[in-house]
Amino acid sequence: MELEKERALEILRLLKKEYPAVCRSLDHSSPFKLLISTILSAQSTDVTINNLTSRLFKKYKSFADFANAPLKELQQDIKSSGFYRNKAKNIKRTSQIIIEQFSGELPQKMEELIQLPGVGRKTANIVLSTAYGIIEGIAVDTHVKRVSNRLGLTNSSNQNKIEHDLMMLFPQKQWDNISLLLVRHGKTVCAARNHRCSTCVINHLCPLFFH
Repeated sequence: MELEKERALEILRLLKKEYPAVCRSLDHSSPFKLLISTILSAQSTDVTINNLTSRLFKKYKSFADFANAPLKELQQDIKSSGFYRNKAKNIKRTSQIIIEQFSGELPQKMEELIQLPGVGRKTANIVLSTAYGIIEGIAVDTHVKRVSNRLGLTNSSNQNKIEHDLMMLFPQKQWDNISLLLVRHGKTVCAARNHRCSTCVINHLCPLFFH
């Protein structure tokens, strides 16, 4: 385990050097906007969602606006995000719960966030770390899942297990950072297809490179 931790920390060091200024690419000017944007981003791209929310948040300016919106109208307003029927239902119900149970304020506890429709640990981790600076875990999306498996940091396809494995390897103060770094690396170098192993700064630490 100690050798694995050393390798993980070297991966972290090199990725931080390669990407010195990583941040969330979704609109996160407020906790409200970040939550809605992150729910919408499932099975979509940040570019698509930012284009959508630049218009959406002019119409829906609060949880109350989403809670009171006719469902079919909301579905049409977020249609470009994909899976819009389910997302609209979750956003509307989540907004209602936040108003009814939390006085319109987004909760700041993991156990409360993951009870909201459409909010799993990934979304909760993103909201807590980005909006409130609370680091309770590691946000695992499709890029983190792919890159961490290729690097041998985990051998699981389960998001919760991947998160646990990464939390065992990296210090807590770096949990948000490693998620951001793996996402960036997955988008720019270690893509799902046509991954650029020969130019990867951590290829000497990657089992895939030697097979």
